[in-house]
Amino acid sequence: MFLEQLGKELLFFDGAMGTVLQSRGLKAGEIPEVWNIEHSGEIKKIHTEYLMAGVNIIKANTFGVNSFKCKNLSYSVEELVTAGIRLVKEAIAETEGKVERSAAYAALDIGSLGKLLKPFGELAFEDAYEAFKEVVIAGEKAGADLILLETLSDSYEMKAAVLAAKENSKLPVVVTMIFDESGKLLTGGDVASVVAMLEGLGVDAIGFNCGLGPVEMRKLFPQLLECCSVPIVVNPNAGLPVVINGKTVFNVGPQDFAEKVKVFVEEGACIVGGCCGTTPEHIKALVDACKGMSVKPVTDKNLTVVSSYNHAVYFGRKPLIIGERINPTGKSKFKQALRDHDMEYIFKEGLTQEEKGAHILDVNVGLPEIDEPQLMEEAVTGLQAIIDLPLQIDTSDLTAMERALRCYNGKPMLNSVNGKQESMDAVFPLAKKYGAVVVCLCLDESGIPETVEGRLAIAKNMIQTAESYGIPRKNLVIDTLVLTISTGKDNALVTLETLRKVRYELGVHTVLGVSNISFGLPQRGKINTAFFTMAMQNGLSAGIVNPSSEQMMDAYYSFNALIGEDDQCMEYIEKCGVADAEKPAAPVAGKELTLQDAIVKGLADSAAAATTKLLQENVEALDIINEKLIPALDIVGKGFEENKMFLPQLLMSAEAAKASFEAIKTMLSTQGKQSESKGKIVIATVKGDIHDIGKNIVKTLLENYGFDVIDLGKDVEPELILKTVQEHNVKLVGLSALMTTTVVSMQDTIELLRKNGVVCRVMVGGAVLTQEYADMIGADFYSKDAMGSVRYANELADKGEI
Repeated sequence: MFLEQLGKELLFFDGAMGTVLQSRGLKAGEIPEVWNIEHSGEIKKIHTEYLMAGVNIIKANTFGVNSFKCKNLSYSVEELVTAGIRLVKEAIAETEGKVERSAAYAALDIGSLGKLLKPFGELAFEDAYEAFKEVVIAGEKAGADLILLETLSDSYEMKAAVLAAKENSKLPVVVTMIFDESGKLLTGGDVASVVAMLEGLGVDAIGFNCGLGPVEMRKLFPQLLECCSVPIVVNPNAGLPVVINGKTVFNVGPQDFAEKVKVFVEEGACIVGGCCGTTPEHIKALVDACKGMSVKPVTDKNLTVVSSYNHAVYFGRKPLIIGERINPTGKSKFKQALRDHDMEYIFKEGLTQEEKGAHILDVNVGLPEIDEPQLMEEAVTGLQAIIDLPLQIDTSDLTAMERALRCYNGKPMLNSVNGKQESMDAVFPLAKKYGAVVVCLCLDESGIPETVEGRLAIAKNMIQTAESYGIPRKNLVIDTLVLTISTGKDNALVTLETLRKVRYELGVHTVLGVSNISFGLPQRGKINTAFFTMAMQNGLSAGIVNPSSEQMMDAYYSFNALIGEDDQCMEYIEKCGVADAEKPAAPVAGKELTLQDAIVKGLADSAAAATTKLLQENVEALDIINEKLIPALDIVGKGFEENKMFLPQLLMSAEAAKASFEAIKTMLSTQGKQSESKGKIVIATVKGDIHDIGKNIVKTLLENYGFDVIDLGKDVEPELILKTVQEHNVKLVGLSALMTTTVVSMQDTIELLRKNGVVCRVMVGGAVLTQEYADMIGADFYSKDAMGSVRYANELADKGEI
């Protein structure tokens, strides 16, 4: 029933639970979900109030239920979820006929696990999947009508949650995300990249919630409308939080909220409701304001798109470059690197192609003597840790294919399927499940046809078969195949004509492995460049080429300028108007990097090797730290603050710096010395909050800048923080909180420190905090991101105040 209404009529989510519970007696640090059992009457009363306001979808009080939180509770995941769903169902039944509504549904509400996934954190992807799976199974068993995955700020965690929901239930799945005002997730993803991934995974509706009020959220809404082809959900906060008389309140009232959120419906939202700070009064005003409104039809944007963790790449009129160098074919050094498990050799190949202008990287690690599934998974996760380009997973090993698709963070490209029925039956289900754009080769059981008509027939059959598996044309890219002209004078012409017909008559995007055209000929670059230009003119959407070939890239930039896809020829001038001697050097596989380059690129092994080499050359450890290591971290930090680098790159650079520090510590220990500390800092996630992602990021960065960090963990009592600060004579404390229900604990901690006469600075951070809020609770410093905390600590250290 829910899916029958979704996108066809306007539906309403309820509003906040946590902040409403605070107003009704929830204590600082108390777990809201425990009220499902210990204060069930109050929970049902809140549900009833929302239902009487006219909502269609009630979020069960299960947002924070997971195996990590339940370790310290008296109740199991199943008990809390079952009670939560039951209370919604009872409230729906008891209000039936008492209020005007088309239908009412119980949503299993699932939030973040509060942990960062590997390789940036400590939680394995499959462990996250298992935690979500447990909640999903319990929710469906309890009778939930749909699953809401909300307030998620990491695309990788989203993928684990969506797969858990899709693989372990038949319930509809709705996903809403928390973005900052710049339109970025905590881990750097933008709206388009996450929408591409989620649509590929087959979720039923996508939207925003939390973090922002309706005014701030509306600034991001056009981005969502532009790329989203499924129904859209908008659940804003009631403005921004402020503290009044020790309680968190929000600054947008019911009528103001209703008028502001109504605009989202006018512009294309299909479901609206509220998040933090909204009450039954807010939602009642919203329902009344939107009474009689219809929804805009949901339209398929028909986008062929792949994505990395932080941005989307669209296939269109302007051709794309797919880097071909991560492939052992014809590369003896690359083969040896695979045998030696030299992953940094592979990573450097990726970095080089990224700097040379590739938009997507092909990844092929197939050798008969290696464990391809394991190495493919390592290559994909390792490359995504340091490079933000989408990847094309290139393998014929089905086990390697699925492992790579599963661990990939984003919407991948898959190379490839062919027209053989066996191939289509094996590959298309995987492409459908994981949402990949799949490369379709124009060959079948009879081989590669010599004619245009033969290849076109195979292409048409693959398109039709893909559609029978639920894969639309927009998720297919046809490879019309390139055979060398050294074995057939018409080979290029057949490929080009098939290319043109596929692109412009069948309406499907195209791809070619361009350099095959010159196999067996001298001066191959000349043939390749001419053919590449001809292919682009005949409808080539993406060329698999070597982006380090100046001939090929010059042809590419020239072509774009000539077809009007390079405004004022700026890209051509930038890429082709610089003399070779002036171009910055790119990392070369197999060659040593400087320490600064290794840290900036996030290559831990190279950083350790460069540090060891400097030490062996008798460079003083302190000089390495101050003149090499810290400046490198500053480059990364500045890039992060300017939105030129993102959290995964920041963390991998931190890991590289850590490797450098370890090499220094090892050398100093052999000399009976110790590295100097800039000072001690206590950090903690406050009482009642189990989300430690932000805290752990800050810890990593502070340690790399030379601070001695005392990490008290999560859900930390104010008394323990006070005791630790006093025992260690600490002058700087860092407090983190993600949830609106726990920021009061932050205030309690600050007040306890002040009451006991402790002379120390307190810096605070977290998704729900603002500068105004930090000022109200008596914090000395508010940081919107991890690097801000580092800057503040460094300023205090420079003044000798830590």
